[in-house]
Amino acid sequence: MALVGYARVSSIGQSLDVQLDKLAHCEKLFQEKHSGASDARPRLKACLEYVREGDVLVVTRLDRLARSTFHLCQIAQSLKHKQVDLQVLDQRINTGDATGRLLFNMLGAIGQFETEIRAERQMDGIHKAKERGVAFGRRKKLTPQQVTQLREKRNSGALIKDLMREYDLSKATVYRYLETDPA
Repeated sequence: MALVGYARVSSIGQSLDVQLDKLAHCEKLFQEKHSGASDARPRLKACLEYVREGDVLVVTRLDRLARSTFHLCQIAQSLKHKQVDLQVLDQRINTGDATGRLLFNMLGAIGQFETEIRAERQMDGIHKAKERGVAFGRRKKLTPQQVTQLREKRNSGALIKDLMREYDLSKATVYRYLETDPA
């Protein structure tokens, strides 16, 4: 039986230190910096392939392992099939017994609920902001008059690289202004 740890943070700027300290007792550690919402988590995949019958997969919190209840259940099923228990340190869950399995499933469902509620609140906020006339996205670098000038210069034979330099724009932005309406 081996204790196998898995640590994850969502972005490059975040630190794994707290999780790694809590998982220091594990014999093997897998770690990565990827969003939980992403399917592209190669170290999680490697970890799940690595664990063997009798091993215990250790994580600090359930949300480090999966973002959705569905994904969490898939991982749990895979671990159960391999006869690997899951231990979640911060929530004191151990799927080696019936109480731990119950708690695991309840917390997974609550986590999914919180994620969905947060997304609904975010969408409500976006809709309200749009109703108030809040503009989203980056501001246009050029005014409609500048766009007209840019187009006239291009039609007169100006090179894209010269327009890029003059207006301080990337090549893609120059082409985008040439293709769209000036408003």
